[in-house]
Amino acid sequence: MRKYVPKDNVQKKSYYTDRFWVAPRVPQSDVEEGSHFASVVDALGDRVLCAYISLGQLIVTIKHQDNYSTLETLKDECGYKVCTELSAVDYLAQDGEFEIFYQMLNLDDALRVRVVCRIPDGEAIETTVPLFKSANFAEREMYDMFGIKINNHPFHKRIIMPDDWEGHPLLKTYPLQGDEFASWYEVDKIFGKEYRDVIGPENRDASRIDRYDTKRFSRVGYEVDFDADISKGESKTPIEYSQTVLVDYTTGTEQLDERR
Repeated sequence: MRKYVPKDNVQKKSYYTDRFWVAPRVPQSDVEEGSHFASVVDALGDRVLCAYISLGQLIVTIKHQDNYSTLETLKDECGYKVCTELSAVDYLAQDGEFEIFYQMLNLDDALRVRVVCRIPDGEAIETTVPLFKSANFAEREMYDMFGIKINNHPFHKRIIMPDDWEGHPLLKTYPLQGDEFASWYEVDKIFGKEYRDVIGPENRDASRIDRYDTKRFSRVGYEVDFDADISKGESKTPIEYSQTVLVDYTTGTEQLDERR
């Protein structure tokens, strides 16, 4: 087995360049006076830093310190009693911040408000679980995937990754194939570090398929016996379609008329 050569910690290599492709922005429009969304903006008051309409919904930008009071006002005074989604976007390389968003739904008027705030790296944000029970798992996932800490959360633990996992997989600096820690996690956990040279690192490339592997992959029209040696090639096998269905596709459609 080829000796494994440790890689550098790519999670620390955060960079940004304006040569990246930037998606065109969705058209934005001002909030019309006298509309429902205008009353929402008035109810939020000075907490609104920016407000506009995009794709038929109101986008409101606030300070991250006002997240709880803003959602409380939307729920109690504006009729947005459902938080359908909340998560974050990694802008660390570009701005050194995360963008956290809350997607609010008004069931009575079938309208949506998106509350957006920016939070610097390393700071925590207040939990919204007392307002919306759906925020419990969503905030745990945000902590697990991005590393954003949630103040006063009732159960502030990882929800997807193991408790002893290093790193946060949805950060843009997290490698797609996993890092050094991910390559050895299961080997160290199950067998111990002393077996690294014997077993080798994990292959975390899910798209890799070996056409000569007859144990795990099937090839329609080229079926062979389990664990057969096909290193020198295999012959094509005719496909036999089932005749128990309404139509036998190996023949014409005359059977359909007979069965009718």
